[in-house]
Amino acid sequence: MAPFRRDCRCDMIFLSGCLLLSVLGFHPTLAKVCNDYTRHGLDNNWYTRDGEKLPIMVLMPMNESALMSSISQGIEPAVQLAIQHIRESRQYSFSLITKIYDTECDNAKGLRAFFDAICYGPKHLMIFGGVCPSVTSIIAESLEGWNLVQLSFAATTPVLADRKKYPNFFRTVPSDNAVNPAVVKFLNYYNWSRVGTLTQDVQRFSEVRNDLSDEVEKADIQIADTKRFSNDPCVNVKKLKDNDVRIIIGQFDENLAAKVFCCAYNLNMYGSKYQWIIPGWYQGNWWEQANSTNCTTKKLLTAMEGYISVDFEPLSAKQIKGISGRTPQEYEREYKREREQKGVEASKFHGFAYDGIWVIAKTLTRVMELLRHKERHDMYHNFTVDDREVGKMVLDVMNETNFFGVTGQVMFRNGERMGTIKFTQFQEGQEVKVGEYNAIADVLDLINNTIRFQGVEPPKDRTFVRLQRRQINVPLYSILSTITILGMLMAGTFLFFNIKNRNHRLIKMSSPYMNNLIILGGMLSYASIFLFGLDGSFVSDKEFETLCTVRTWILIVGYTTAFGAMFAKTWRVHAIFKNVKMKKKVRNGLSKHLYVLIDMCLRLFPLIGFLTVSPQADPQGRDIAIRPFLEHCENTHMTIWLGIVYAYKGLLMLFGCFLAWETRNVSIPALNDSKYIGMSVYNVGIMCIIGAAVSFLTRDQPNVQFCIVALVIIFCSTITLCLVFVPKFISMRTNPDAATQNRRLKFTQNQKKEDSKTSTSVTSVNQANTSRLDGLQSDNHRLRMRITELDKELEEVTMQLQDTPEKTPYIKQNHYQDVNNILSIRNFTDGKDGEKSLKNHLEQKPQAQWGSMDPSRISRGPLEDINSPEHIQRRLSLQLPILHHAYLPSIGGVDASCSSPTSSPASSPHHRHMPPSYRVMVSGL
Repeated sequence: MAPFRRDCRCDMIFLSGCLLLSVLGFHPTLAKVCNDYTRHGLDNNWYTRDGEKLPIMVLMPMNESALMSSISQGIEPAVQLAIQHIRESRQYSFSLITKIYDTECDNAKGLRAFFDAICYGPKHLMIFGGVCPSVTSIIAESLEGWNLVQLSFAATTPVLADRKKYPNFFRTVPSDNAVNPAVVKFLNYYNWSRVGTLTQDVQRFSEVRNDLSDEVEKADIQIADTKRFSNDPCVNVKKLKDNDVRIIIGQFDENLAAKVFCCAYNLNMYGSKYQWIIPGWYQGNWWEQANSTNCTTKKLLTAMEGYISVDFEPLSAKQIKGISGRTPQEYEREYKREREQKGVEASKFHGFAYDGIWVIAKTLTRVMELLRHKERHDMYHNFTVDDREVGKMVLDVMNETNFFGVTGQVMFRNGERMGTIKFTQFQEGQEVKVGEYNAIADVLDLINNTIRFQGVEPPKDRTFVRLQRRQINVPLYSILSTITILGMLMAGTFLFFNIKNRNHRLIKMSSPYMNNLIILGGMLSYASIFLFGLDGSFVSDKEFETLCTVRTWILIVGYTTAFGAMFAKTWRVHAIFKNVKMKKKVRNGLSKHLYVLIDMCLRLFPLIGFLTVSPQADPQGRDIAIRPFLEHCENTHMTIWLGIVYAYKGLLMLFGCFLAWETRNVSIPALNDSKYIGMSVYNVGIMCIIGAAVSFLTRDQPNVQFCIVALVIIFCSTITLCLVFVPKFISMRTNPDAATQNRRLKFTQNQKKEDSKTSTSVTSVNQANTSRLDGLQSDNHRLRMRITELDKELEEVTMQLQDTPEKTPYIKQNHYQDVNNILSIRNFTDGKDGEKSLKNHLEQKPQAQWGSMDPSRISRGPLEDINSPEHIQRRLSLQLPILHHAYLPSIGGVDASCSSPTSSPASSPHHRHMPPSYRVMVSGL
């Protein structure tokens, strides 16, 4: 418990001292009491007498056991040497007397020493000293109340730069923050605009880091990462490496510096890729004394090689005689001789102490001149001066100080020394000066050919990514473009073929206008390939953004046009052949185009929403639109919109398959495209699924992605166009009428083979009827052929009636009903029943009824084509008796002697009823 009591006692002394100092500082009347004890001090006329001895209070730790006492021991020879040189110069009418008070780097003892100097010592005009930051800051805060000015030669803490808190504090040594402008200048010299900081978690270093952050921000230098540590820096060093920090500014003492470089060695953060910048005030060979790591000295030296250290210049390197009449080098030799005589170690602050004594001498000389001048011009001749006025004069003169000393140009700005900062580099185990920074002129001067980097050039501040665009190979683009051009030529050939033969029965029945739309959609799909192959190497960034939208629209419109027209054709056939009741519904050619237009609008709605609701990413928003080496079209909600488009188009493809299945039994090949539609949907669906998946997985490989997308578009477009037009092209070249014939022709050919077999069996039973049976079979076959032709013509009439526009209102419901009656003829089974059924069916609508229309109601305008009522009436009046005659073989056939198909077969003497086993049944039309 004893150590605890001692700590408490020290804290109580410190708090009591602070309280006492505050009272003394803010109550000058109490300070006057202390001054009353110093009657042996100076009176107010000290400035009027020459040869006066002026006392100066010197505060610094002198006890060898005290912290930073080594600095003070090396300072005393420089102070004595400065006083000697001032006396020898014979330029000053006074002599300076220094009285050293030992602060022992302890706050309580320092306050006690300061109080004793004020109360029991001579009247001091200025205070010189202040080494330990804590003691110096406490005393400097109360100087304004004592009308005293303090000049420090070793206190570098940035805290003392606060002029509001320490208005009467000056220092000849640059602050720790003074190195920051020099560091920024060094960074700009090598064009390093991205750095990282590694700081020991101590207030002294934190203050420097905060000031450095402000300086680099003003210089537009990015601090990529800032790390702090207390004991183990390895975790933070690794984070700097992970963040690709190459230029590292360190703020830590020599004890932790060894740990930092050991971690850097283990993480390979040294060499030509990294540059370390650390403080330069470490002791010589610090790595040997502070190495408490598991790294050997060789490893530390390897990691330390090339680091840059920054610190203030203790002595100027210029060969210029200063205020003392000596060059810095001449002073250094005298100081060395004086120090060796006293047997003390050198201090890096001795030059600042030497220049500090000269600052005091020049200041007091100037104050004395001002006071004498003021007294001389006093009209009342009773001029007196108080401590407050003298203190203000000293403060003003200190701010005007400007001379060349052994440490360089001595000048203050807001109490801070505008000194010289030196840069050294660790080269092969030793520090080598490579340049210096003049704070007054704001100039960085690097010594030629002294700084050596481990690479052929200075390290880069980041991993620079060379903007080498991963573009599509020109040969690949040329090959696929050639294939695309061939595909477009093929589509153009199909278009020419379709337009040229648009009036041919085969092409006309397959809706040539819809075929044109299919070809147009295929050509648009082909054209999108040219756009998918363009990137930033061919177009500008702004044009590429537009290109992303244009090529998507072209592909969507092409797909919609092609398959929309194909499904419109299929829907038309489905609506005709599935509407068996033939309701009174007039369809014109615009309905098919209207369907395509509606389908296109429905397909484009997701695309319009995609471009409207989800535009390109705003670089200023949260979503950042990035231009990497690989250029591709990106969007915030790309996945959602693609899902909507794929789902919608998948449903439409399924609807197309449904229509193809429903129309699979249409008897006219020119109208039945169900098989080809199914194949097209299958190919397009499979290829799109494979292409979309592979394209998504190969986004980082533009050549592979473009090749897959182009081949999928070429394959789908080519297969679709070939399935639609190649069969028509072949039919036109080989047998143009076969495609428009009814499939019942195949049935009659097969039936002929069966009849041949039946004829053979009948011959074996009755050889006498062979010739008659052959004749009947021949007639029967001929009449079946005629039925096929009539069936074809009736279906054409049905199609033409269905496509007739509303401008023919004279076609009545009974006409559709008569055609429906013809189409509704079905199989007649028995001979008599079949004949009766057929007769009853035909007699229900007598032929006169077809001609019952009033000729006056028939328009004799330009409509004289096959759809005119006269033509329809004439064809039906001829076809019904033939149809009636053609069905007679189902009840026994006709005799070869029948000369007219309109004559009744019952009147022929050769007409006989055939056995049921030889009956031939004809399916309904």
